[in-house]
Amino acid sequence: METLEFQSEARQLLRLMIHSVYSNKDTFLRELVSNASDALDKLRLETFRDKDLVADTSDLHVAIEVDRGARTLTIRDNGIGMTREDVIGLIGTIAKSGTAEFLQKLKESQDAAASQDLIGQFGIGFYSSFMVADKVTLVTRHPRAEGVRWESTGEGTYTIEDVEDAPQGTSVTLHLKPADPEDHLADYTSTAKITEIVKRYADFITWPIRMAKEDGGEPTTINSRKALWARPASEVTEDEYAEFYRHVSHDWNKPLETIRMHGEGVFEYQALLFIPSQAPLDLFLRERKRGVQLYVKRVFIMEDCEELMPEYLRFVKGVVDAQDLSLNVSRELLQQDRQIQLVRRRLVKKVLSTVKGLMADKPESYATFWREFGTAVKEGLLSDPDNRDAILDIASFASTADPEQPTTLAQYVERMKDDQQHIYYMTGDSRATVENSPHLEALRAKGFEVLILTDPIDEMWVDAVPGFKDKVFQSIAKGQVDLETEEEKAQAGERQKDFADFLAWMTTTLTDKVKEVRLSSRLTTSPACVVGDAHDLTPTLEKMYRAMGQELPPVKRILELNPDHALVSGLHRAFADRGGDDASLAESAELLHGMALLAEGGDLPDPSRFVRLMSEHLERAL
Repeated sequence: METLEFQSEARQLLRLMIHSVYSNKDTFLRELVSNASDALDKLRLETFRDKDLVADTSDLHVAIEVDRGARTLTIRDNGIGMTREDVIGLIGTIAKSGTAEFLQKLKESQDAAASQDLIGQFGIGFYSSFMVADKVTLVTRHPRAEGVRWESTGEGTYTIEDVEDAPQGTSVTLHLKPADPEDHLADYTSTAKITEIVKRYADFITWPIRMAKEDGGEPTTINSRKALWARPASEVTEDEYAEFYRHVSHDWNKPLETIRMHGEGVFEYQALLFIPSQAPLDLFLRERKRGVQLYVKRVFIMEDCEELMPEYLRFVKGVVDAQDLSLNVSRELLQQDRQIQLVRRRLVKKVLSTVKGLMADKPESYATFWREFGTAVKEGLLSDPDNRDAILDIASFASTADPEQPTTLAQYVERMKDDQQHIYYMTGDSRATVENSPHLEALRAKGFEVLILTDPIDEMWVDAVPGFKDKVFQSIAKGQVDLETEEEKAQAGERQKDFADFLAWMTTTLTDKVKEVRLSSRLTTSPACVVGDAHDLTPTLEKMYRAMGQELPPVKRILELNPDHALVSGLHRAFADRGGDDASLAESAELLHGMALLAEGGDLPDPSRFVRLMSEHLERAL
């Protein structure tokens, strides 16, 4: 026997469970039965994939046994089981369970009811056993390994040892605490109580859950085993949907929306999908999993079927049950199956149309959806051109029209000026950065609305998507922004002639830093701003590519000057009076460029030189 210590964060979590303030302690059984069901699914799947795997699949089930005298409750399955390494990795350390985030969220939570919803969300359901037990004993055997016994009182250490003749699968025995109504701790040696919990939380599980009789008679199956997706919608309650969602997602929150589908004809299938109400922790992690499970004739086949749901809808949970696939279908076959591709297209269109329905009928639910998943959905603007218009229809963006409420593109177009042809936008790190940018000045002065795009993905899709309806997307920080009347254009032409030599000198002086220096029509109060050519990478996108190891040639940008600003007009006069050979004028031009970079939140190429030049010029001015 070997004694090992829990990971430090796991110890904190165990203390939390042992001294639990959760009012609904019944949910421990849901977690253990769900784990057992998963183990049965995985064994069935492994035997399809690996014909050499020696395992008994003739009577896969979950068994629940009560010993009133010893005050123990055992949840047993004959599923896949675990190796010694699995036990240590999955239970002893839970390094991938997000424990630190769980504890932080728990500290932030204001009430016990909200706190208990976090357990399933963070994938640490096994630890809920310690809400009701003083000691937990786990015996498990994987078909390709020796048996293992794990035991702990939850006080910082656990023991682990090899055992001979362990049965296939896993058994979890809880050495129960005394019943305590004041602490919401029921008598979990009561078969009636156990049956009531199973029917409430796990009635839909397709494997039989058998309850051993206290008189030693034949165990009784206590769950109906009716697949929710196969039952008429009129016979399924919202609570049943919610419990099934929690089973497939391990999220204790209720789903935001439930979607049922049924396909008939050449390829028959049923689907039960859920849109969560909260983004999972791994939404943007590389090792994330997609949430749709594949069944064939109610037999579990695949946990995270990537072929059924695109990457940008990876948060959608649920089940697709196909009637005409082989039970030993592989991912490679699914990738080539035209019927599966057709199902995928239908699922995607249904999810997107459901969200559009939320916009019209449940605006608060839509707002929750976009807040939690909008960034992921926008990835589809790049990866799914077939549904690009549908994604644009359900998208919302921050805007200068309202400091708090986002706008849809349809709402933006409805507010556009009569002669406005472009949907104006600006990307940036934050709303404050964009709102304080010089690029907004002329548009704000003329009453044009600007979309404020601050997600990293925004930097990419705006260049790939031409527009919305018949309106073209236009960055206010790239290319020429035509905001001038005919009279203003005539005046600008005259001014251009007056500034021509000065602009040529500025361009030559700053040739290492900028592509061109020109007069601006987008500035009203700032002296200068830097803009990109219409097809140039933005500075943020350039940084992203370089961070990914891509080598790019330097991207020079354009310096635009406000001819009405005193600093620019003064520099123009000084150039006319003293010529372009004056070193201090060249330094002033360099400072003007540096100020424009800082105004947009950019990086100075040489901060120490900028500070020195600024100090020297201030000294001379004083």
